[in-house]
Amino acid sequence: FQTFQHYFKRINLSAMVVPAKPASLIKKETRDAELHAKKAASDKKTRALRAIKRRELVKRTAKYYKEYAAAEREEIRLDREAKANGNYYVPAEAKLAFVIRLRGVNNIPPKPRKIMKLLRLRQINNGVFVKLNKSSKEMLRIAEPYIAYGYPNLKTVRELIYKRGFGKENGLRMPINDNSVIEESLGKYCITSFEDLIHEIFTVGPHFKQANNFLWHFMLSCGKGGLRKVNNHFVEGGDFGNRERFINNMVRNMN
Repeated sequence: FQTFQHYFKRINLSAMVVPAKPASLIKKETRDAELHAKKAASDKKTRALRAIKRRELVKRTAKYYKEYAAAEREEIRLDREAKANGNYYVPAEAKLAFVIRLRGVNNIPPKPRKIMKLLRLRQINNGVFVKLNKSSKEMLRIAEPYIAYGYPNLKTVRELIYKRGFGKENGLRMPINDNSVIEESLGKYCITSFEDLIHEIFTVGPHFKQANNFLWHFMLSCGKGGLRKVNNHFVEGGDFGNRERFINNMVRNMN
């Protein structure tokens, strides 16, 4: 022990040289530093783009709300003006309908069965938006004993899309958790957010077909209290047929 102690005393510790880092470690540290710098720059750019998109989205949403309010005020003005002149104001025909399937698969003729298949109404309580024109009205008339439909308002459209809205990608149902999901599928049509999608559906815009096809059919719950009489028309105290604005109460009960 004394011999080793004497040996270590003779060593000059200040003269010891720390070995250099291995070349592989130096390369790894350099590479990691470069990747970190690139990621930081990319994150900064992404945050800036997101901030710009968010500001644009807020502006568009405010514009949509002003448009909805202006249309509602115009309807009220025309109604009051007609009433003041002793006339009746007849609103324009609805451009959008919401259709719900009420009956199963038993005892349904081939033609209504095919129409409901085309409308993507494959199960009971499935619902879809339909653009109203001459052909779609004729289809609804043929399938009327097996469906309920009417004209949804803005609140109904918004609640349906926000609460039960699912997208479709490659034929698969996927949840819409973020605006990016909508932007990936409908960005080329300038539909990049929930509010853009709601506006396109409610106003039946030029890209209504693409927006509606992106939405998976709505799978609604059974309404509280059930149906009244599925074999009778709505005007006879039943359930099927055209409910016009009263479809909003039915959807709210099933949503």
